[in-house]
Amino acid sequence: MKHSLLVTLFLLYSIASFSQVLFKSDSLRKDALKVYMDASDYIRKEIPFVNYVRDIREADVYIISTYEKTGSGGYEYSYFIVGQGRFSGMADTLRFITPPDETTDGQRVKSVNTLKMGLMRYVAKTPLGMFMKISFSQPLSETVTTDKWNSWVFRGSMSGYIDAQKSYKSSYLSGNISANRVTKDWKINVRAVYSYSEDKYDLSGSTYTSYNDSKSFNTLIVKSINDHWSYGGSLSLAASSYNNYRLSSSLMPGIEYDIFPYSQSTRHQFRILYKAGYNFNSYMDTTVYDKIKEDLWRHSLSAAFQSVQKWGSVNLSLSYSNYLHDWSKNNLSMNSSLDLRLAKGLTLSLEGGASVIHDQLSLIKGVASTEEVLLRRRQLETQYEYFFMVGITYTFGSIYNNVVNPRFGN
Repeated sequence: MKHSLLVTLFLLYSIASFSQVLFKSDSLRKDALKVYMDASDYIRKEIPFVNYVRDIREADVYIISTYEKTGSGGYEYSYFIVGQGRFSGMADTLRFITPPDETTDGQRVKSVNTLKMGLMRYVAKTPLGMFMKISFSQPLSETVTTDKWNSWVFRGSMSGYIDAQKSYKSSYLSGNISANRVTKDWKINVRAVYSYSEDKYDLSGSTYTSYNDSKSFNTLIVKSINDHWSYGGSLSLAASSYNNYRLSSSLMPGIEYDIFPYSQSTRHQFRILYKAGYNFNSYMDTTVYDKIKEDLWRHSLSAAFQSVQKWGSVNLSLSYSNYLHDWSKNNLSMNSSLDLRLAKGLTLSLEGGASVIHDQLSLIKGVASTEEVLLRRRQLETQYEYFFMVGITYTFGSIYNNVVNPRFGN
């Protein structure tokens, strides 16, 4: 009897102690900063001192993340941290850069460290602030090492595949080399690309073969004038069996104006670009205009708008071009995408584009055969093309999303 009483008292004490710890832990979680962001499992695991909520209206802080490619081939990631409610008026922007050879683990570690720093001044205003510790782990050098490559980055790649069945065989080979230099004042991109594809079909004892061969060389040089203006130009050389180009060359200088400062490009852009220049085309086969080669002058005007906000993001672009010898030979294209948070848990995604095409000067003279049409051996005449995509997502339930459980996969 005495033994049973001792066991009972021990169990009651253990339950009371556990309940006290659990209550304390729950009290801390209840008072934690509410954060709305697109957080990965890793972020939620490594930053456990906030509550991740699904609805932006429930959040004390919302975080918008964006990224842009750097001149080295890496990425610059930006976090826009904005307070709401009791934190209204507080906002921060934090950035970090990854090199082109950064691993996934390296990228996510930098992401977590950056977010921790950005969240500290918000967490400090909650009861959890008293439990935070801040340390600096890396000694600083008094000097900065000189870049022996002077911001130039070189890259080369090659890939290929073979896919075969009893009546079908497909092979593909591609390769490219590039050299890039991006600084505050200059942007220089040089790239050469080669690709070859071949498809064979065995149908009823007959073999049908389709192949495409293309080569291109492109150079872009841009000089910054100020935070709104820049000028530059592009040079391109190309050959393509599909497009009937033995050689197509283009030299297009241009000037661009961004209504927003370039320094805000990760959050919003509204760029207007005008280009005008010279084209020389040499064709593999006589065109529908009875040309085997020709000199052409062309210009183009394009506008691109991009914005990332707490309600979602939008991208719009509109481009017009025509040949100066005949303004009826023109092209008008529009592309757009929209991610819109309509209501709590409800997101609408739209993407689409359309082109009005009147500038197919390289079309081969004569009617395409059925085989050429089905196997896409050559470019076909058209006056338009378009595409459209729509998607909708609805999520409901608990607003909290803190726990990570990787069992049986996600």
